[in-house]
Amino acid sequence: MIGYRFTEYIPEKKESGDTFDNLWNIFRELLLITSGDPNEALSWLTNLDKQYNITNENYGIGDFIEELREKGYLDEERKTGKLKITAKTENDFRKNALEEIFGKLRKSGKGDHNTFISGRGEEKGVDIRDFQFGDSPDNISITDSLRNAQINHGFGEFMLTEDDLEVVDNEYKTQTSTVLMIDISHSMILYGEDRITPAKKVAMALSELILSKYKKDTLDVIVFGNDAWQISIKDLPYLSVGPYHTNTVAGLELAMDILRKRKNQNKQIFMITDGKPTCMKVGIKYYKNSFGLDPKILKKTMNLGAACRRLNIPITTFMIASDPYLKQFVKEFTAVNNGNAYYSDLQGLGHLVFEDFKKNRRKNL
Repeated sequence: MIGYRFTEYIPEKKESGDTFDNLWNIFRELLLITSGDPNEALSWLTNLDKQYNITNENYGIGDFIEELREKGYLDEERKTGKLKITAKTENDFRKNALEEIFGKLRKSGKGDHNTFISGRGEEKGVDIRDFQFGDSPDNISITDSLRNAQINHGFGEFMLTEDDLEVVDNEYKTQTSTVLMIDISHSMILYGEDRITPAKKVAMALSELILSKYKKDTLDVIVFGNDAWQISIKDLPYLSVGPYHTNTVAGLELAMDILRKRKNQNKQIFMITDGKPTCMKVGIKYYKNSFGLDPKILKKTMNLGAACRRLNIPITTFMIASDPYLKQFVKEFTAVNNGNAYYSDLQGLGHLVFEDFKKNRRKNL
């Protein structure tokens, strides 16, 4: 008999490989939660293995640790002999965060991404939208338009109308300087909710996107508690929350100092926080008030928002809270700065950050 006979393909079981991948996915999450401490993460992983039987007789936690060393994900500190993660692990964190957050964003439906500059850009974009009067014929997506014509009018007599046309906008090659502010006050882990880990994931994903796709852009990451200081991208996995108040003033002042040194025309600040400003420095002393919105702290914060507006630096606030008085504060701060504000749960944080980042890259601020 001439031809092919198809049968069901049953792949061979690779227990060790499958087990390693499962353990690695869990271990990577535990590393973020433990601020990059592999010793504590492995202790948690061992307890999880006892409870859920993740490993088997042929492959245990000891084999997993050995394979992590062989693959270059773990190393030992010379002085203490304790395990530490390597640069390869830090890089994997960023790539995985980018795929987890930005990968979902790319699957969004047609027309979800707004285009602020149309016409003859310098490079082809990726977002497809409906044809509008005045669009250049060069930007018409032939494949998508023909598909729409067949769906809308059938296969009998071919017909292509204006309603079938779709276009791909060209994007302008702009350079943007972004400062990402991350709140590390104690409230980011209060009430049994881990808010700092999603914030770290977003920061790592955004940094990987800029490093790989927008290489001429700059991204600076700063954290703010009682004070504010800049951290390097490679230090993001080790970021942890401290017993701090929320010194938004110090964070904004540092962000403005950084952006003053950037020569890009487009500058922006992203601020991820879950609370109100409760602290500021007056001379060498800290002025603190955690009970409501303090007028003294609020006035200084608003003044900095207005100063950023005068310098054409929009501030996008991502508030991970839903308290009415916090919403009112963010509303007033956003109005003073003429920026943007989002009230997000932890699941939607990454999507909002990337949408706003892409949007701001496409317009001249």
